[in-house]
Amino acid sequence: MDPIIHIVDDDRSFRTAVGRLLSASGYSISLYESGEELLARLPGSAPGCILLDLDMPGLSGLALQDKLAEMAPLLPIVFLTGHGDVKATVRAMKAGADDFLEKPATSEMLLDAISRALHRAASRRDELDRIHTSRARLSSLTPREFEVLRLLVRGKLNKQIAHVLGTSERTVKAHRHNLMEKIGARSLAETVSIAGRLGLVDSTEDQLPS
Repeated sequence: MDPIIHIVDDDRSFRTAVGRLLSASGYSISLYESGEELLARLPGSAPGCILLDLDMPGLSGLALQDKLAEMAPLLPIVFLTGHGDVKATVRAMKAGADDFLEKPATSEMLLDAISRALHRAASRRDELDRIHTSRARLSSLTPREFEVLRLLVRGKLNKQIAHVLGTSERTVKAHRHNLMEKIGARSLAETVSIAGRLGLVDSTEDQLPS
């Protein structure tokens, strides 16, 4: 699905000019004269990027950013402002803005900022997809396989795991094989990586006996 660039600016001539530039560059665009209009027509799950004016009547750019953090967290925001405001820039970037450009930004600067924002957003989406897939696979583990996994990511050897769980090393090897197959890990390193992605590596230290 092609990304959509959402241009939010109360200056009609600016919206139109930027829209034409992006359309000519191959992007699909959607124009909004206010933050309220964007919220009323909030984009769905399609990938994209928001070009957002900082200083607008009604809902300001920063206030809209706060709402979008909850309502559309995967849409990156590139701020545009006609006023150099260091304090606002810092706040916007700390709140997760992908870039902050002063008007009039050159076409090259604008296109580069959008390209970077879309690339980072795609990486975030891919990472979330991997996490969701890993969680689904993790839910297929039996309780004993999950115990073996949590001990594995703590660096325990098969012999040590067998001692902790009161079972044989052979049984541990079977559980290890099964759990790695279920979560799609081809090596111990990949197993640890998947567990770390799901927050299991650090959280197990105080929960399991050594």
